Amino acid sequence: MSTATNELTTPGTSVRAPFTVAVTADAAKPDGSSIHGDLGLRRLTEQGVQWHVLPSYTDPIPPADLTGVHAVLSLGHIAFDARTLDHAPDLRLIARFGAGFETIDLESCTRAGVVVTNTPDAIRRPLAVAGLTLLLALAHKLLAKDRLTRTSDWAARERYRGAPIVGQTVGIVGFGSVGAELARLLAPLGMKVVGNNRSGRHPEAAGLGVELLGLDELLERSDYVVLCAALTPETENLIGADALARMKPSAHLINIGRGKLVDTDALRRALQTGLIAGAGLDVFEPEPLLPDDALLTLDNVVLSPHSLCWTKDFTRDVSAAALGSILATAAGKRPLNVLNPEVFDSAAFAAKQGRNHDS
Repeated sequence: MSTATNELTTPGTSVRAPFTVAVTADAAKPDGSSIHGDLGLRRLTEQGVQWHVLPSYTDPIPPADLTGVHAVLSLGHIAFDARTLDHAPDLRLIARFGAGFETIDLESCTRAGVVVTNTPDAIRRPLAVAGLTLLLALAHKLLAKDRLTRTSDWAARERYRGAPIVGQTVGIVGFGSVGAELARLLAPLGMKVVGNNRSGRHPEAAGLGVELLGLDELLERSDYVVLCAALTPETENLIGADALARMKPSAHLINIGRGKLVDTDALRRALQTGLIAGAGLDVFEPEPLLPDDALLTLDNVVLSPHSLCWTKDFTRDVSAAALGSILATAAGKRPLNVLNPEVFDSAAFAAKQGRNHDS
């Protein structure tokens, strides 16, 4: 959901007390550098917002580490539940660096008066490009051909002919903003796109020529199935043995959503027995894969360590969106991309705003 920027304070007022941000240590070092690159934390400093990286990667965050913290920049998937929030009386905002929020209990956040935001617009194009990258790599059997070249086994190349692109059907499961962006990227390649989502509707579907189908029909018709769905109790293990059996033997499964969308044991069997032609995976369950996982040995699987969309523009845009949420909250404004907009009507939120202005 997206909430327009609105003043929460009386016009002309500002936050009097220092505003403190904790950055999670799962992807950042004490100096603020991160595995994603430059997060642009100097923007916070320039606006008088104090920040620090948490002393350790602990999930959930210890209560002592949230004392006096007004916002958390969550770079990964640390859990925030009622127990954690009960020990964070000053917390007003959890800003997710990315789109996924399955480890955040939104209802508990709302009761605690904590706003939760994510960055769906910033991640849309990089994630769609990641899906396209895996699709093309699978279609052209790029992994196997790379290996043949490195081992000078050119004689074996005739066994690895590419699959068609033009006229093939791509089924996007969880057809939302990322799926729509992927459909735009696929259109010039002459591929047909069908989609599936929980509501059976999407405002851009018709304009993009995307037919929305039930999941079973999508699986049966698609040559490439791309998973973009959010992880919820309803979508966990959405693609299991029955779903894989519905796919064409020539079809490929691509997962750029969450590892738990797929029953990994069932997928492993499907790939080993030829039930489906191949898979492109940027996400897994568990992460990282265990060293003896059979997926690591298969020629018909292209793997990426949950980072295929990590590009310079990804970091720039996602950081800008997440920091924008923090700066808006520090200034007493409503940030964009609020996941629990009902929080603004809660007594707990009003109380925190009141404490802010009394400081």
